[in-house]
Amino acid sequence: MSNRNTSHTQLPAHFAAQRTGLFRGWLVVAGAFTVTFVGFGSAYTFSAFLESLQKDFGASRGSVSLVFSLAGFLYFGLGVLSGPLADRWGARRLAVAGMVLVGLGLALAGQARSLTQVYLAYGLGVGLGVGASYVPVLGAVQRWFVRRRGFASGLAVSGIGVGTLAMPPLAAYLITTLGWRHAYLALGIVAMVLGVGMALLIANDPRDHGLAPDGDAPQPSIAADAPTGFTLREAVRSRRFAGLYAACLVCSFGLFVPFVHLVPYALDHGVRAPSAVLLLGAIGVGSAAGRFFLGGLADRMGRAPAMVLMVVGMALSQLVWAASSGFWGLAVFAFFYGAFYGGFVALLPALVMDFFGGRSIGAILGVLYTSVAFGTLVGPAAAGFAFDASGSYLWPILFGAGANGVAAGILWPMARRGQ
Repeated sequence: MSNRNTSHTQLPAHFAAQRTGLFRGWLVVAGAFTVTFVGFGSAYTFSAFLESLQKDFGASRGSVSLVFSLAGFLYFGLGVLSGPLADRWGARRLAVAGMVLVGLGLALAGQARSLTQVYLAYGLGVGLGVGASYVPVLGAVQRWFVRRRGFASGLAVSGIGVGTLAMPPLAAYLITTLGWRHAYLALGIVAMVLGVGMALLIANDPRDHGLAPDGDAPQPSIAADAPTGFTLREAVRSRRFAGLYAACLVCSFGLFVPFVHLVPYALDHGVRAPSAVLLLGAIGVGSAAGRFFLGGLADRMGRAPAMVLMVVGMALSQLVWAASSGFWGLAVFAFFYGAFYGGFVALLPALVMDFFGGRSIGAILGVLYTSVAFGTLVGPAAAGFAFDASGSYLWPILFGAGANGVAAGILWPMARRGQ
C-alpha cells in the first residue's frame, strides 16, 4: 500500500512536467536568478551613491566604503547560518525573508540622518537580506541538476551580472531625478515586490516533488533517498576544503574593490559621470556572459581547471585596470574582469557539489563563503583608506592582482591532480 501511494504522488508531478515540456528545475533557476539579480544588483548600486553619501555626510572615501564592506561581510558571512537553515527548513523561506530585508534596508537607508544610520540600515538590511537568501538558493539549484550543473548554476547566478548591468544605471537615473534618498526608497520597493514574488518559485529538492535531477524519469526505489555526500564535519576536515577556503580568502581581498571604487576612479581620471556609471554596467555584461558561457564550458573542460582559469583571468584584468585611465581602457578591464569574476562565482557552488555531494551542500557553502566575507570586509574599505592616504588606487589594484595570482597557485595542484 505504501509503495502504491508513493508512486501515485510521484507520477502525476512527473507527467505534469512532461506535458508542459518544462522541467521544474528551470523554474528554480529562474527564481534563483531573480533573487541574485535583486540582492546583488541592489548591493552593487552602492558605487552610484558613494559621492552623494560622501558629500551629504562630509565623510572620507574610506569611511563611506566601509558601508559596502560591512554589508558584504554580512551577506557572505551569514551563509554559515542560512545554509544549514535551508538544509533543514527549505530554501524558499530563507529567500523570501531575505528579499523582504533587502527592500526594508534600502528604504530605511534613504531615511538615514547620519552615516552610522546608513551603516545600520544598508549594512544590516542588504547584508542580512542577501546573506539569508544567497547560499540557500544556490544550494537548491545544485540539487536539481547533475549533468548540466555548471550551466544551471551559471544561469542562476548570472542574475548578479544582469543586476550589475541594470541596477546601477537605474540608481544613477533615480538619484538625478529624485535625489538619493527617494532613489533608495524606489529601489527598496522594486526589491520587495520583484524579489519576494520570484523567490516563491524556489523549491529545495526534486525528490520532494517526485522528480529526479535534470528532468530524468524518477526511480521509485531511490526517489525518496536523501542526497548523498559529505557531512559538514567531514568536508571541513578535508584537504580539498582547506584549499578552496584559502584560495577564496586570498582572492576576495580584491574581488569587490572594482564594484565600489571603479566609478570614483573613473571620475578622478576625468571620465564623465554617466560614462563612469556605465563601467559598472560593463562589469555586469561581462559577468552575465561569464556565468552563462564559462559555466557551460567548465562542464566540458572540468570545473577545477576552469576555476584556475577564472582567477588568472581576474589577475590579468586587474593589471589592465592599473594601466588604464581613459574610458575605453577601463571598459575593456570592466568587461573582462566581469567575465572571469562571473565564471568564478558560477563555478564555486558547482565545484563544491562535485567535491562534497549534496548531503550538506548548504552548510558547506555557508562555511566556505565566510572566507569571502572576511576578504570583503577588508578589501573595499582598505582600498578607500589607501586612497585617502595616498591619493591613488594603484597599490590596492596591484595587490588585488597579486592576490588572485596566489589564489591560482593554491588551486592549481587541485586541478592538476584532480584532488
